Amino acid sequence: MKTKKTGTKAFANLIVSIILLCFEIWIWIQSNSIKTAKNAAVQPSAFPRIMIIGMGIFTVILLVQSIIRLGAMKETDPLAEKAETLNPVRDKGVLAALFVIALCALYVYLFKSLGYVVVSFFLCGIIMWLIGLRSPVKLILISLLVPLGMWLIFYKFLTVNIPMGILQPLRELVDMI
Repeated sequence: MKTKKTGTKAFANLIVSIILLCFEIWIWIQSNSIKTAKNAAVQPSAFPRIMIIGMGIFTVILLVQSIIRLGAMKETDPLAEKAETLNPVRDKGVLAALFVIALCALYVYLFKSLGYVVVSFFLCGIIMWLIGLRSPVKLILISLLVPLGMWLIFYKFLTVNIPMGILQPLRELVDMI
């Protein structure tokens, strides 16, 4: 059975690479709005831009490969196979990915008001539950200690002021030490 080129994995890769390139260009433009630090050799926008450049390189490689494959595709080519659907009704993995994306949006929304540790605790716990960790002790300990430890490292050693939200008294307690 012959599959139309627009229904193949190679065509799906082409579409995804175009979408990713648009996203990367948008992020690059957004990085222009990051405030610059006076007398700093490395600006705050450097890390996002390095990541965008890295992503861009691999996205362009995928784009070029997809165009070449589509032009010279044979029926025996693995990328000539029919592309799978991203229908969340049929594919529970897609549904889980959409759920995690929604959780991340909620994370950003609640970050300042509830604070890093609290929202990270819930996000870590839910994601670990989704990937199959069911031990309540491990789930709670990891979800609590990792964000707390990361906050402590960033706050005390790297002097990055991360919002604590409802756990503001914890910051004041750490400041006394």
